[in-house]
Amino acid sequence: MSKTEAFTGADAASEAMRQINPDVVAAYPITPQTPIVMKFSQFVADGEVDTEMIRVESEHSAMSACVGASAAGARAMTATASAGLALMWEILGVASGSRLPIVMNVVNRALSAPINIHCDHSDSMGARDISWIQIYSENAQEVYENTILAIKLAEHPDVHLPVMVCQDGFITSHGIQNVKIFDDNKIREFLGERKPIKALLNVKDPVTMGPLQLQDYYFETKKQQDIAMQNAKKTYLEVGKALSGITGNTYDFVEAYNLDDAEVVVVTLNSTAGTVKSVVDKMKSTGKKVGLLKIKLFRPFPYEKVAQLLENKRAVAILDRSESFGADAPIYGELKNALYNANNKPKLQSYIFGLGGRDIYEEDIESVFNDLISNNIDPNKRYIGVRE
Repeated sequence: MSKTEAFTGADAASEAMRQINPDVVAAYPITPQTPIVMKFSQFVADGEVDTEMIRVESEHSAMSACVGASAAGARAMTATASAGLALMWEILGVASGSRLPIVMNVVNRALSAPINIHCDHSDSMGARDISWIQIYSENAQEVYENTILAIKLAEHPDVHLPVMVCQDGFITSHGIQNVKIFDDNKIREFLGERKPIKALLNVKDPVTMGPLQLQDYYFETKKQQDIAMQNAKKTYLEVGKALSGITGNTYDFVEAYNLDDAEVVVVTLNSTAGTVKSVVDKMKSTGKKVGLLKIKLFRPFPYEKVAQLLENKRAVAILDRSESFGADAPIYGELKNALYNANNKPKLQSYIFGLGGRDIYEEDIESVFNDLISNNIDPNKRYIGVRE
């Protein structure tokens, strides 16, 4: 049983949170995330959820409150963007290092300076190596379903790590799309109640959280986080298979679009994947052998799956919506790692696009494909739509 609603990506995140009915939500408003917690706070006010809504004075405090709630055994959630995520930086590490299954919707927005409120991925990509699982969403439907999946994934005893569910600021968060919403009872039955491994307030089984660890144990704790992150790959697929029984959709690490007979491929994530699909359909109709690989799970990165799908292609373009100054762009660097041991490596081309919300058009993507087809490959980064 399902119903279809005209929702923005922000609405989709709020609706998922309503169905999850978390014990605690702590949040601070920031553009373009604000509509998520604004709508959810209305659910709280109307009595549609029994969540304890904590209105804090900063994003640093929002994550701190979630850490305390999660450590006590509560199901805790929040949402943020850009500078808000950056302000949380210290506490992001506390959440993951303490193995707390907090779920956070991130509405991707450029980092300052200069001040910019529009989309790029500099915020979440800047936090990619702090032991938070990262799931990226092409559209509002994926935002809704990924948020539900994230709760089950985060709380699994083999994982117990926090999760970011990312969507593009304004493009997805404020764009209206039809979203299929599934039955409340089925979603809540799927999620069940959180069963914490250890709870701070359980006086019958006392535990210390966030202790001082020097040379004696710190290293082992970090190793355990990496093991949990690797476990998340298998668990992601298992949880996705279970959720598929409700939604009918599939949840793989990536989405392969027209890859079977493609000779040249574009790799990207989030909303731009939808534009690439349109270009693939158009060029395929003229006989061009083109395809898309959309990354859905970025942390942990699915190296084997990516290599399996790309190693026999002729050329691959990687479109990053963030820079890694003085180094390879984030997705491009991971693609190179994935293909390092491939027997038949494709040629790779790095493209940077869309920083600060600059639009990318179908003709830009078609030009990228044509570069690949004509073997016009440059060892340096290329920039789409930037003035020289």
